[in-house]
Amino acid sequence: MITSKQRSFLRGLAQTTDTTVYIGKQGLTENVIREIDTGLEHRELVKVKLQEGAELEPKEAANEVAAKLRAEFVQAIGRKFVLYRESKDYKQIELPRK
Repeated sequence: MITSKQRSFLRGLAQTTDTTVYIGKQGLTENVIREIDTGLEHRELVKVKLQEGAELEPKEAANEVAAKLRAEFVQAIGRKFVLYRESKDYKQIELPRK
C-alpha cells in the first residue's frame, strides 16, 4: 500500500510518461492484462488509455487490473489511468519514505 505522498510523487512522474497500453472495444483481454503486467515489470509505472470503442469505466478497469496484477492504482483522468508496481528485477523508481 502506498501513501498519499508516494501517490503524489507517482502522479508527477506519470505526467511525463507516454501511454504504453491501449484498451479497445474488446475490453480487458488476456493479452491486454499480459501487456500491462510486462510494462509494470519493466517500467514500474504504466499509463493505460481506453479507446473510444471501449465500454469500460477507467476507474473500474484500473481497479480490476490492479487487483489481478497486485499493482497500485495511482490515478484516473479522463479515459486514462496509471498503475504502479515495484519491479523485482528492473527497479527504477525510488519512492519517498512513508
